[in-house]
Amino acid sequence: MSLIVWPAIDLKGGQVVRLAEGDMARATVYGDDPAAQARAFADQGAGHLHVVDLDGAFAGRAVNADAVEAIVAAFPGKVQLGGGIRDRAAIDRWLALGVDRIVIGTAALENPDLVREAARDLPGRIVVGVDARDGMVATRGWADVSTVAVADLAARFADAGVAALLFTDVGRDGMLKGCNVDATLALARRTTIPVIASGGVKGLADILALAGHVTDGIEGVITGRALYDGRLDLAEALTVARG
Repeated sequence: MSLIVWPAIDLKGGQVVRLAEGDMARATVYGDDPAAQARAFADQGAGHLHVVDLDGAFAGRAVNADAVEAIVAAFPGKVQLGGGIRDRAAIDRWLALGVDRIVIGTAALENPDLVREAARDLPGRIVVGVDARDGMVATRGWADVSTVAVADLAARFADAGVAALLFTDVGRDGMLKGCNVDATLALARRTTIPVIASGGVKGLADILALAGHVTDGIEGVITGRALYDGRLDLAEALTVARG
């Protein structure tokens, strides 16, 4: 088993951006051709790609659909998509268009039956997004913080057959503070569902640290700003992740 590295493409207004701490007003634009960025990651060896429709996360529906479709067409590997996917029709539409896995965040908290039914009908295709601020679940593009603890949300889906939990430390996302390995590992050890780390990756040390815990249930890591800023070389990260 090796750690999966997901380079991230976050979409806002059709552009490739990274946010600081999930704040839409603090977006840095890294390109205006998402499909070209997807091809670039593939050329560097990526077999997986994590895509987020940021506008969609706030709107509750697909906003950057054209960009997502272009990415899926351009990327030869597996695309994982999140952002505003809150009903079964949207899930089915994206899977039919070639997306490999769907990340459901807000709806997982507000409509858990949707997740359970989709995970049952679509084994291996549904990921629950567990976004946290100070240990509590954040929803609606991280704009709202609930009273539900991260571990409690994970426990709700322990027997649902979801493919993975995507754990994001919102306070670190896009901040290059280093991945919250301890919190990610604590979650992985409390559940039988594979956990994906996200938020704060700043360099190869984070990849190394997470790769050492694959047997503890950490499936992979999502990285964005570190790649775009040149702090992390994707090919090198992939090599380290493979052990």
